[in-house]
Amino acid sequence: MIIKEWNEDDRPREKLFLKGRSALSEAELLAILIGSGNRKDSALGLSRKVLSGSGSNLATLSQISYSDLMKVRGIGKAKAAIIIAALELGRRRKGQNSLKKMKLSSSGSVFELMQPLIGELEHEEFWILLLNNANKLKFKWRLSMGGITATLVDVRLIYKKALEQGATSIILCHNHPSGNLKPSQSDIILTKKVIHGGGILDIKVLDHIIVTECDYYSFADDGKL
Repeated sequence: MIIKEWNEDDRPREKLFLKGRSALSEAELLAILIGSGNRKDSALGLSRKVLSGSGSNLATLSQISYSDLMKVRGIGKAKAAIIIAALELGRRRKGQNSLKKMKLSSSGSVFELMQPLIGELEHEEFWILLLNNANKLKFKWRLSMGGITATLVDVRLIYKKALEQGATSIILCHNHPSGNLKPSQSDIILTKKVIHGGGILDIKVLDHIIVTECDYYSFADDGKL
């Protein structure tokens, strides 16, 4: 049976309107995005196949490439783009904070802020968190993005932005797509350069956090600042 032939209560879209979003399974939510199936599978059937390919894990699904999604018969470029766009919106929503200033009181709070933004990326990004006297976040900024193993960082741009925002302290943050938490020699050298520049401008470097999908490393916690 195609979805239109199902009982109205069982159709994903109608079920959403009648019972609310929480009543739908992940496959049903995905079926609404996919919209239509093919000769062999309904949209719900395709959704189940897509989820099965990721072990029914949304975090894993969010990292699947276009080409892997399109290995599911019935998922073409358009459907793959819709799925990836929806997952990316979810990732960004998770990473967004309200406009009120957030107090970063520990390395763990920095990880909670940044993991949704960079923890699952396949390339490296370097971010700067600018804080006020009370350690409340004034501004977060992606300074650079690069390849799998490195990204270029200009220390002058860090302090240009810090001065523009009137920050009194900063936190450095970047991800390691490899999952390796150990800071590289270039990470250590860069941290020292930024600390030296901050000393001249009276802007303190509170920490440098390395983020992976499930964990983090803190220079401050490890006594490396």
